Amino acid sequence: MAVRTLNRPPFYRLPVFPVLLAQLLVLLLAAATLYGVRGTVSGYSGLCGGLIAWLPNLYFAHKAFRFSGARAAQAIVRSFYAGEAGKLIMTAVLFALTFAGVKPLEALAVFGVFVLTQLVHWFTPLLMHTRLSRP
Repeated sequence: MAVRTLNRPPFYRLPVFPVLLAQLLVLLLAAATLYGVRGTVSGYSGLCGGLIAWLPNLYFAHKAFRFSGARAAQAIVRSFYAGEAGKLIMTAVLFALTFAGVKPLEALAVFGVFVLTQLVHWFTPLLMHTRLSRP
């Protein structure tokens, strides 16, 4: 059986793209707000926290939507598991690199924007009034 990857839509047409775009916008706005209100260290700390959340989500979306079609069901499931495992490992590595390599760092800004960016995917479908399960 051949696994279909050629007939999939481009990345910007996938149902997850608006969520990723909203996460990127929120993390950039939060980092800019922190920069304006609390200073440079808070700004780049918030940016680091947002990127720690967004980059693994981008990786997962790329892995999860690589295959399409009913014949690729096993490949899709394997891809979802691999994407989730990679996302968790990537998140842990990015946190470790950030706390080990970025000095000075404001931990509250890192975790605050990280959590805010993670919460976006819960609320984006409600705010956009779209169904993400449409064909």
